[in-house]
Amino acid sequence: MTVPNIVFVLCDDLGINDLHCYGRDEHNTPYLDKLAAQGTRLTSAYASQAICSASRTGLLTGLNPARLHLTTFLPGRPNTVSQRVLHPEIMMHVPLTVKSFPRYFKEAGYVTGFIGKWHIGKEPGPKEHGFDYVYHPGEGKNTVPSETEGGKAEYELTRETIKFIETNKNRPFVAYLGHYTPHIPYSAKQFLIDKNRNAFEPVYAALIETLDDTIGMLINKLKELQLTENTIFVFTSDNGGLHVPEGGHDKVTHNTPYRAGKGYTYEGGQRVPLIVRWPGHVPEGRVIDAPVNNTDWIPTLLELTGAPVPPGLDGVSFANGLLGGNIPERKLFWHFPHYTNQGGRPSGAMRDGNWLLVELYDEDKAELYDLSIDSGEHQDIAEQHPGRVTSMCASLDRWRNENKVQYNVPNPDCDKEEYKRLYVDTDPSKFDPVLANEVEWNRIRKWRKGMDEACLKN
Repeated sequence: MTVPNIVFVLCDDLGINDLHCYGRDEHNTPYLDKLAAQGTRLTSAYASQAICSASRTGLLTGLNPARLHLTTFLPGRPNTVSQRVLHPEIMMHVPLTVKSFPRYFKEAGYVTGFIGKWHIGKEPGPKEHGFDYVYHPGEGKNTVPSETEGGKAEYELTRETIKFIETNKNRPFVAYLGHYTPHIPYSAKQFLIDKNRNAFEPVYAALIETLDDTIGMLINKLKELQLTENTIFVFTSDNGGLHVPEGGHDKVTHNTPYRAGKGYTYEGGQRVPLIVRWPGHVPEGRVIDAPVNNTDWIPTLLELTGAPVPPGLDGVSFANGLLGGNIPERKLFWHFPHYTNQGGRPSGAMRDGNWLLVELYDEDKAELYDLSIDSGEHQDIAEQHPGRVTSMCASLDRWRNENKVQYNVPNPDCDKEEYKRLYVDTDPSKFDPVLANEVEWNRIRKWRKGMDEACLKN
């Protein structure tokens, strides 16, 4: 077998419901829809954490971010008086003693290129971790939309990726493109905003269309270089979409039918879009609902390329499933001991078949949902299934112990009224941007203002 190339595109806060091929009717994503039609689309792909740095840590190391004690965004949110418990002190980078993505593929004979967002520690960076070619403009970049550029440097990053592909077209390569899109703040070309004026959020829809156009550039370049048949093309996101107002953006997106979004262990925060194309190997037009996790990418891609799968990783290969076989069922676990800017609370989660357990760390409470009949997590059925709750909590606790996770401790300076106002009187996880009426929108805007003020009181 000829060793295949790899193009891996990771978006920033792109939700499970943001692409047309995932059911977002008012969004225009023809190139990504075509990519899905020519390959396989997964509907239960999960991030290893519902927030950027931690999720990228899981993807780039194949290890649970909880094991590495890098469990939220970097540098992390300061503690506030509105918290009932305190955040653990996290790692500020992935150390070089932890083998990461590029070193595995260099050992397999690949030249590796990194373009875009890193966000797993300022130092060591992608070059020190082993990428041969690095184009890293920073952890966030905003550009002025023009004839040749979008609002998040989409075309700049894509041109750099194409340059890397052209330079290395005659040898096996891995091109890792970390888009900044669609993370706030964002803007887009006015003609695309006008074109998408009937969308849920026209500027966001225009941004998604810009992203799609750059995917088209990559697809067309591979075709031009006659590399399509010998390239594994992966498109995914680091975590779910942002469902509450933030950073001056009133409406952003929604993750319908899933609950909440970025910053939450509910489904809207952790399910991500995932499309894989490899002509002649990965079946066309297939849809897979079996759960996978982004810690699985190192072993999966290594197996697909014929390289040995390394031991000692938390991720497992689902290569056989991508090639037309079945993906075995397994339990998935998450540990997220942080309050988030989006209103998320410290929690853990576990998926076992169709059962999802969410355990809240700042109160003695565990919630249980049956995703086969309640994908939106509307009905907590923990009281009806006490035995299952006990069993799943025990499994989650064993997993935490095995991973030597960090725990929260009580906050002696907690303002109980402030906590009640931000997490009890208004529960942002239950806010549905699609179905909300004006009263609910005004309530969530008021909550946003209160959360922003609380974050300044540290």
